[in-house]
Amino acid sequence: MNISGRGKYKVWLQRHDIGDDIVFFLGGGQRSHIGGVVISEPGKKIKAIRLTGHYDDVVLQPIAEAACKKYKKKVVAIGGVHVDNATKEEITLLVENCKKLVKKV
Repeated sequence: MNISGRGKYKVWLQRHDIGDDIVFFLGGGQRSHIGGVVISEPGKKIKAIRLTGHYDDVVLQPIAEAACKKYKKKVVAIGGVHVDNATKEEITLLVENCKKLVKKV
């Protein structure tokens, strides 16, 4: 498992190989959840599902795209991070921590 950030801004990324494909689970903040799902297949347009009231697909998409490009496999990225009543600055910090995880796929 890869981790970025500290305290309530800590996010984590876990990889699971499913046959020839890869699934990444993203979580963190004060409460992990499923806020989005992103599917990336080599040579195809990315597919993103945003669950109502969530924007986690924004941080899941770079993870799925980077892993698909690197490994040339189908990749699904699923999950979400949450901090209660997050300010704009706190959201920015969480997004930056998630971006650091992209480099670790």
